Amino acid sequence: MYQQVRRFIFLKDVFMLALTTFGGPQAHLAHFHKVLVNKRRYLTEEDLMEINSLCQILPGPTSTQTLTAIGFKIGGPNLAYLTLLIWILPAISLMTAAAIVMSTIEQKNVATEITRFIQPMAVGFVSYGAYMISVKTLKTKTGIALMVLAAIVSYLFQTPYVYPVIILCAGSLTALKYKAQPKEQKQRVNIIWANFILWASVLIFAAGLGAITKKRPEALPIRLFENFYRNGSLVFGGGQVLSPLLYTEFVQYAPKKPYAPRTHMTHEEFLSGYAVAQALPGPVFSFSSYIGALSMREYGVSGEITGALMSAAGIFLPGTFLIFFVIRIWDSLKQYRPIRASLEGITAASAGLVATSAVILFQPLENTATNFALTIATFCLLAFTRVPSPLIIVGGLLLGFLIR
Repeated sequence: MYQQVRRFIFLKDVFMLALTTFGGPQAHLAHFHKVLVNKRRYLTEEDLMEINSLCQILPGPTSTQTLTAIGFKIGGPNLAYLTLLIWILPAISLMTAAAIVMSTIEQKNVATEITRFIQPMAVGFVSYGAYMISVKTLKTKTGIALMVLAAIVSYLFQTPYVYPVIILCAGSLTALKYKAQPKEQKQRVNIIWANFILWASVLIFAAGLGAITKKRPEALPIRLFENFYRNGSLVFGGGQVLSPLLYTEFVQYAPKKPYAPRTHMTHEEFLSGYAVAQALPGPVFSFSSYIGALSMREYGVSGEITGALMSAAGIFLPGTFLIFFVIRIWDSLKQYRPIRASLEGITAASAGLVATSAVILFQPLENTATNFALTIATFCLLAFTRVPSPLIIVGGLLLGFLIR
């Protein structure tokens, strides 16, 4: 009975996170830390950083994989799938609705105006996350040095493919200190291949089905699923990295690609949807549902909803299958001293990546006193007060509405 109540409370927390976590995977990590570690103590800070680091090595939506993996650790695969659904449904529903009404809205910049203060506030959340991670997880000079080095390298080479390389290199360096780790009774590592096989099978099957049906307009939902499943299997670094790939597929060169949907969208529609996705809580990968809905607008509202659901399923499933495969064997792998020793470098590198992300996220914003003040104020509210994160976000929305 206790476990059932605990799982229900966890799902309620996931739903609240889905409604209040703005700013992408780095900002999401700060929210997860505040609610799941500090408030509820579902897991330790070290556990959260381990899971997040694993997810950064894998392709797919990092924050979604992290939260789903936490659900898996708490209650197994059933709770993990419920966690995934509750986390993504609010954002997907809002982005689908945005796509449906986009063509009828005359003032497309209304939502952007109201939510314009959310982005500098999101930087404040990321900065707070970097601060908390650094203070609580970095215990050695080696860890501090690796954090600084990871921050510098990730800033100089702003490509998503450098993130897993940084984490793997940092982990490999501290793995050399394995003799400092106590010996444990080793047990045989039993690798369960089911989810890896499932990921690869769906990828191959969807690609084949998409190729067979590429000349049939009624099979557009299948091609949408294949397109997003393929992108979700290849993308590292979150929604910011996914967007240029989707722009190429659906806006820039869509008519020239036989595997791309026949219908596509304008540059203005793409940017409007991306702005809405940045302003909404939850996973930025929900942008896929907006593109899927607009790709099927010729088929009416039911077609738009179908396109949104197929696109969302395609983008979120690959990362979910892969993290389920990894998380099942991770505890077994940690019995080896080099693996345990590598966690120091992995955690330190992750902290450096989060710190750099705060700088990178702030750079596109205007260098105004208002944006600086909102970022600093958000950090201070999180660090020195007990004001809940949802109230901070609501305050930013109200401020945007009043000053609009």
